[in-house]
Amino acid sequence: MIVGVLKEIKAEENRIAMTPAGVEVMKHNGHTVLVEKCAGVGSGFGDGDYAAVGAQLVATPQEIYDRAEMIMHVKEPLPSEYGLIREDQIIFTYLHLAADEELTLELIKRKSVSIAYETIQKSDRSLPLLTPMSEVAGRMAIQQGAKYLEMAQGGHGILLGGVPGVDPGHVVIIGGGVVGTNAAKMACGLGAKVYVLDMNLDRLRYLSDVMPKNCFLLYSSPAAIRDLIPRADVVVGAVLIPGAKAPRLITREMLKTMKKGAVLVDVAIDQGGCFETSRPTTHKDPTYVVEGVIHYCVANMPGAVPKTSTLALTNATLPYAVEIANKGWKQAMLENPEIKLGANVVRGSITFKAVAEAFGLDYRPIDDLLAD
Repeated sequence: MIVGVLKEIKAEENRIAMTPAGVEVMKHNGHTVLVEKCAGVGSGFGDGDYAAVGAQLVATPQEIYDRAEMIMHVKEPLPSEYGLIREDQIIFTYLHLAADEELTLELIKRKSVSIAYETIQKSDRSLPLLTPMSEVAGRMAIQQGAKYLEMAQGGHGILLGGVPGVDPGHVVIIGGGVVGTNAAKMACGLGAKVYVLDMNLDRLRYLSDVMPKNCFLLYSSPAAIRDLIPRADVVVGAVLIPGAKAPRLITREMLKTMKKGAVLVDVAIDQGGCFETSRPTTHKDPTYVVEGVIHYCVANMPGAVPKTSTLALTNATLPYAVEIANKGWKQAMLENPEIKLGANVVRGSITFKAVAEAFGLDYRPIDDLLAD
């Protein structure tokens, strides 16, 4: 198979979908890998690193789309790429379609085979290709929250960890999954008073066993959220429903009860955000203020630390990419239910139910297409 690796064009996105080590593995499996020139520079990999392991360096995205059977991205295709996508071409990347109707409709029109990193799921319901970036984003959420609490950044001047004789800051984390757990680890390590809310009692029991004494586990409910956020200095939105739009858990009215200069970090922004007042921001312009509360809603947080993120991402995605390349998308889905769950839009049909429900569009089970 000819696999194309593109230079990311989303604002301030410096990751790349495959490292030179990944290219070498692909080559050993008999595949041709096209890499757009300068695509790896932001992650610390030069064109020479790719050439040395047998990648073909290509000057333009047009040529990659023209030649490649499978396109690998980190972030979703942007409007300038829509017209380049070919029928039956495999698009393997983060898609987050439930929050992007325009892209969903374009992929239907192009009749491509769009496989989303974020909905590939193991039998234990874990999300192996979302997990490494969720780990990065969860840890970054606390770094960013702590930074924007500084008065010079518009915050109300609280040091999250406090100092002896002074109360530490309060952090509220809504969601106890991978993002929430990593955010809690960071916040607890700084010495903050941390509350983690989740609706899964088994998850709360597990976290109770492994988290330090400055982490408090609570069952999530609207009442619990309303009670906690007036005391919060940082609130992290870390709620995920795989492939679906995030629920809105903090309303604009609730913001009025919060401290002026407190910080909301919405890690669920890729899926539409879990705060009513959330809208996507960029690394260049990361924050805005509503009701005196700072909102940090950067849609590609791990892109700020690409040397860490690219390595972590390739470690997770490469085995699936190799399997798809070795077997073809249809056989890979027939043999591997994890890859089958990644099917979002295939040959003009929405094959992931939550995406169809988000926009009131028709849904066709992927098994119907695999049986054709």
